[in-house]
Amino acid sequence: MHNKPPTKTATGRFRTALIVDDHPLFCDALSMTLKSVAGISHIDTAESLDAAMEHIAQNGPPEIIVLDLNLPDVTGLDGLVRLKAVAGTVPIVVVSSMSESRMVCSTINAGAAGFVPKHSQRPVFRAAFETIGAGDVFLPEGVVLTKTAEQPVNDQSETVERLALLTRQQSRILQLICEGRLNKQIAYELSIAETTVKTHVTAIMRKLGVQTRTQAVLIAQMASFSNVLRETDKPD
Repeated sequence: MHNKPPTKTATGRFRTALIVDDHPLFCDALSMTLKSVAGISHIDTAESLDAAMEHIAQNGPPEIIVLDLNLPDVTGLDGLVRLKAVAGTVPIVVVSSMSESRMVCSTINAGAAGFVPKHSQRPVFRAAFETIGAGDVFLPEGVVLTKTAEQPVNDQSETVERLALLTRQQSRILQLICEGRLNKQIAYELSIAETTVKTHVTAIMRKLGVQTRTQAVLIAQMASFSNVLRETDKPD
């Protein structure tokens, strides 16, 4: 089991961070930047999402996580949701070259504490960490958080957000539905009553905004989400 997530210092500064990025030179440069502008004293790095998950499993969560969206073992918002599932309340700030407004809004809507374009100057990183340390969400200059028709969230991003609403048990059940299991089989495998399975299935369909099990499976397949469903760890 992990220790409780560490708390920030009284000033709102972060003391420990985990950078998840597969470019060693960028990790080195970002580490120096964060130590300089954000006062972070201890920084670990991981070159893939799996490495980051393993690091958290072994060492507990840091006080803040810096995540690139493009990693060798994951692309897009899948990695953010998977990392949030194991990091608990730890803020995750996305640092990415994919910084168009739609992606920024999708990232924040999926649970990121902030978004910093990858090639930002030091003052931007300083402002981002001060904002997040104060408990607010940081957006790049000129980006307005919206989910309107003018800046629609793309389908896959919307799917990721909906799947992130599922509890751990609901995620397990949806995974088994995707594998073609019937309610009776799911009840047997999870050692719960069939009526409980039916209740969860109803809740799953409501959260995903669908009417049938088949539609729920299509939603999960749309996001290529088998790994996320297994690792989602919201309390039941």
